[in-house]
Amino acid sequence: MTQLVTEQEQQEAVKALTDLISVPSFNQPAEDGAPFGRGIRNALDKMMEICKSLGFKTYEDPDGYYGYAEVGEGDKIFGVICHLDTVPAGDPKTWEHDPFKGTVVNDAVYGRGSQDDKGPGIAALFAVKALMDRGYQFNQRIRFIYGTDEEILWRGIAQYNKKESQIDSGISPDAEFPLIYAEKGLQQSYLVGPGTDQLKLSLKNAFNAVPDKAVYDGPKQDEVKAALDKHGFKYTSDDHSITVLGKSVHAMLAPEGTNAVLRLAIALNDVFDFKPLKFIGELFKEDATGSNVFGKVEDESGQLTMNISSLEINEKETRMQIDLRIPVTVDRDKLLKTLQEKVAPYDLKYVHFDYVAPLYVPKDSKLIQTLMDVYKEQAGDSSATPQISGGATFARTMNNCVAFGGMLPTTPDYMHQANEQWPLKDMFKAMEIYAQAIKRLCVD
Repeated sequence: MTQLVTEQEQQEAVKALTDLISVPSFNQPAEDGAPFGRGIRNALDKMMEICKSLGFKTYEDPDGYYGYAEVGEGDKIFGVICHLDTVPAGDPKTWEHDPFKGTVVNDAVYGRGSQDDKGPGIAALFAVKALMDRGYQFNQRIRFIYGTDEEILWRGIAQYNKKESQIDSGISPDAEFPLIYAEKGLQQSYLVGPGTDQLKLSLKNAFNAVPDKAVYDGPKQDEVKAALDKHGFKYTSDDHSITVLGKSVHAMLAPEGTNAVLRLAIALNDVFDFKPLKFIGELFKEDATGSNVFGKVEDESGQLTMNISSLEINEKETRMQIDLRIPVTVDRDKLLKTLQEKVAPYDLKYVHFDYVAPLYVPKDSKLIQTLMDVYKEQAGDSSATPQISGGATFARTMNNCVAFGGMLPTTPDYMHQANEQWPLKDMFKAMEIYAQAIKRLCVD
């Protein structure tokens, strides 16, 4: 099969990605024309500038919620659904290089967003640019749609769906190859209860990441350290505070991480008599499958996952932040009713925050069959099969759309972690896969 992406497009893509990473774009307070902060709007502006320079027609929502770029003609639209926002960088001391200065280090593009999702979005864009450079004519419009709020509440893509034309089919380059045909339901909520004057915590983290650190600077630190030692939990300390250590992973992989907030709460429950802490210390513990609360919950899409990422305690209230990834056939209403019943004895109440319905596209559809054929050919993996995920991608917001790449199965996972980076060889392989797939789907 003839190689479609040349070294020129590869190098242009790397340059565009380093430029885009250098525009910090995590959620911040709203400004005029920038509903999720000036940084995200700047990234949207930059992306539109890149697309326009490549010959795409562009449109940018004047209110700053989304933008899109397209090439080709016709009534049908093939969508490539991306997002430009990232999670924050966290503690800069944990990074080997500036997370917001896109750089090429050790044959990898380095910086926040290199894997999630600026890198894959740029790879797909320059894959289409390669097709344009080779002179191919498209039998439909190829539209790159850029959301701005994927890491929080998906409000940007909601505005797109409210105002713009729907796609006929498409991909979201925001996961892992070969492809994901089903995604679990995503429920994000709070557990809220009474406050206390015994201790104060302000452990705030993203819903969709397992926290790797939890700092405690309150009373009875010697007793808290003794409790941590008893449980075998790792921590560091100085004269002022204790820092419990864990391992950060994406919330969809919560059982594979080590939740520092939970470990601190378990130790604090040994020291302080406070009902909301008992929910973690005596019922939930560290079981990120939620089986201590719900029993075993699973189907063909896998097990339920439950991540408690934030814990705030003050004189007025206690607030926990939870992320549930619900198997595709499970009754969500019944599950939430069980949760409400289980937390009530601990003086906690369930408060809804956000819900995203599951995704399912039949494995025998033309879209999936074509994408799988291309992936198998390009990756040399004849045994590859469509996958199911606990992750939530923009694919589920669109008609006949699946998550397709951009990470190869062998790519080290740095999403939502310090030192996020994407090896160049993997990026270039993804570009070729995208080019071949879009050629197969959008060229006669």
